[in-house]
Amino acid sequence: MKVVTAQTMQETDKRAINEFGIAGLQLMENAGQSCVDEIIAQFGPGGRAVVMAGKGNNGGDGYVIARLLSQKGWQVFVVILADREQISGDAAVNLAMLPGEMLSFCIQEDQLSALHRDKIIQSDVIVDALLGTGLCSTIGGIYREAIELMNGSGRPVVAVDIPSGIHGSTGCVLGNAVKADLTVTFAFAKLGHVLYPGAEHAGRLVVTDIGIPPQVMENAPGYEFLNADGVRPLLNRRDRLAHKGTFGHCLIIAGSTGKTGAAALSANSAVRAGSGLVTLAVAESIHSILEIKTTETMTVPLPDSGNGYVTCDAFPAIETLLTGKSAVAVGPGLGSHPGTGALVQKLVEEVQLPLVIDADGLNALAEDVSFLHRKKSQQIVLTPHPGEMSRLLGSSVPGIEEARISVALEFARTYGVYVILKGARTIIASPDGFAAINGSGNPGMASGGMGDVLTGIIASLLGQGYTAWDACRLGVFLHGFAADLVAEDKGEIGINASDVLERLPNACNTLVKTPCCRT
Repeated sequence: MKVVTAQTMQETDKRAINEFGIAGLQLMENAGQSCVDEIIAQFGPGGRAVVMAGKGNNGGDGYVIARLLSQKGWQVFVVILADREQISGDAAVNLAMLPGEMLSFCIQEDQLSALHRDKIIQSDVIVDALLGTGLCSTIGGIYREAIELMNGSGRPVVAVDIPSGIHGSTGCVLGNAVKADLTVTFAFAKLGHVLYPGAEHAGRLVVTDIGIPPQVMENAPGYEFLNADGVRPLLNRRDRLAHKGTFGHCLIIAGSTGKTGAAALSANSAVRAGSGLVTLAVAESIHSILEIKTTETMTVPLPDSGNGYVTCDAFPAIETLLTGKSAVAVGPGLGSHPGTGALVQKLVEEVQLPLVIDADGLNALAEDVSFLHRKKSQQIVLTPHPGEMSRLLGSSVPGIEEARISVALEFARTYGVYVILKGARTIIASPDGFAAINGSGNPGMASGGMGDVLTGIIASLLGQGYTAWDACRLGVFLHGFAADLVAEDKGEIGINASDVLERLPNACNTLVKTPCCRT
């Protein structure tokens, strides 16, 4: 599903009007009709509705909704937070079609609650048509009061285009915002609908067609929102004649004293994500522990001078292990020994295979990120969380969180790598300027080891021959989707990384119900 910025949506509307001759009034009528269709589908053929309208085009959509609902037999009352003289253009045309007894113009804060609170709390549905996707300033005054009144009413709220108070391009709450039960938006989902905290305010999101020409839609720049329908075609079906050599051989370099769990989680996840073979290379001092923690994985001890940390001294042994491998991952639980950083840098400079770098591998890169310019591999995937990204960039975590997409894209372009910026709505960015936003996952994933599982999944998919772009998108979605399956069974509290990796086969099977061919 394509998602766009508020600015792109405005430009799309203009193109439809100016280049294809579609009247703005017609687009507004279509938008209002689509909202009415959804309201009736969810709340029934009749009832009482209060439309809270602003003075702009979002309010104009609200006037269309009021007229069409009234024609369907609904009792409708419209509260307009402006004087009639402030309303112009297409919105004014639609306002003029409404009878005066349906309207109340309210510009004083104390009037709103005093005059209309009872109507609002006695309604069957409230329509939020106050502010659209063009909002970019903090809400105050009567608009804030109106939002608080809607949120405190206990009645279902349908947001027109976007919940009032949500920034259309960032999802940020601009002072206060409507908490909708249903949001009906037009042509495209907007970033504000899918990025948090906006996603929490949108409720159920419905994207409707309002008659914008297909060629305008296709040419609009946007980002990919990853859901099951979009990801399903990426997952390869298995040939009946396949064998373990068909699905790649991953090499994972991980673990250190006190961090054997990270190594085991990554290796076991690579197995569960479908690798034919997985080899786990670990410091010699902890090798015996990993032999117990991993059953299907082959383990190889690396020289470590008896301290449980792998350094650049182990590179000759690793170089030998690269033969016959199809992908490499480095970093989970690797530790922060001074020599570890040199090893990661050496791998970047020498390994030509697809390479995933996570956790302590990223911390090692942060010492001198310019090493990425000397990379040998054309498919390097970095999987930072915001803290790791801040160390790579030398910037603040809040600054990264405020601009997650642009930060990930800029880093990917600058260093020619694929970036998976983890978090609620993980961002995947490619060096050629594409970005995707993950739609799977839940708060139960906020526990140790989840990143190690993701590293194993991505390495596994790269080893199976997926392109880096496909491996990143499919891997991130499957990671969250498996966690969603766990949450359905156990709830979100107490989920651990092992729960998630064990459900990876179920996630694949649920995503695509592959028919079993038997003879």
